[in-house]
Amino acid sequence: MSNKSLEKLRDVIAQLTGPDGCPWDMKQTPNSLCDYVIEEAFELVEAIRADDKQEAMEELGDVMFLLLFIAERYEKSGSFTLAEAIDSSSAKMIRRHPHVFADCKVEDQEELLRNWEKIKRSEKKDSDKIFDSLPKGLPPLLKAYRINAKAARSGFTFESDEQCIKQLESEWQEWDKALKAEDNNASEEEFGDYLFALIELGRRKGIKANSALDKTNNKFLDRFSKMEDLAKEQGKDVSEMELTELNELWNKIKS
Repeated sequence: MSNKSLEKLRDVIAQLTGPDGCPWDMKQTPNSLCDYVIEEAFELVEAIRADDKQEAMEELGDVMFLLLFIAERYEKSGSFTLAEAIDSSSAKMIRRHPHVFADCKVEDQEELLRNWEKIKRSEKKDSDKIFDSLPKGLPPLLKAYRINAKAARSGFTFESDEQCIKQLESEWQEWDKALKAEDNNASEEEFGDYLFALIELGRRKGIKANSALDKTNNKFLDRFSKMEDLAKEQGKDVSEMELTELNELWNKIKS
């Protein structure tokens, strides 16, 4: 981003929030803008995963606008400036990458990630616990992945993929047992345990559960939409069709 582009966007925000600006923008706070940041971030991720470069460019601009908007609100209240936030991030990245900016040597990526966690923990002067830096508001699927990743960086993980697979099989059996006992509370707990183990196995194989499930969701929605179109061509409505008919349409779409 050029300085000219950055300053232009900051000028737009300054005018929107100035005395003769927009009434809605003028009353916004960092807290009131949180939901918009989350929404725009989801839209950016959607564009990136769809490989829609034009949409990604637009959504990236929207996210940038909100970040600068929030920075302006903090700056106006006297909390901190955008420059201070940027300088803090630069210093943090340099500090957390001694293998790049200093003479620290690492053998492999695992050692690199362990060093990263140690440095992060040393920065948190009020706590030295591993999971204190984990954002509490993360969606559960993403949080489970991050928990497993952080645990692994601390050495607390399965020694092999085979052991992880055995644990997954064990969790499945416990869930099956709870289902047969018709114990709803236990069924929910064991299902959660199974998902947690499955997410860890995926992580070990280089698969991010959140991204993988998002692709599956989109694949299902695309196929179902095509199935509705096919049913419509036959003068039918999927909501009024028998399961056997629906399965026939589904298999046609898949093939």
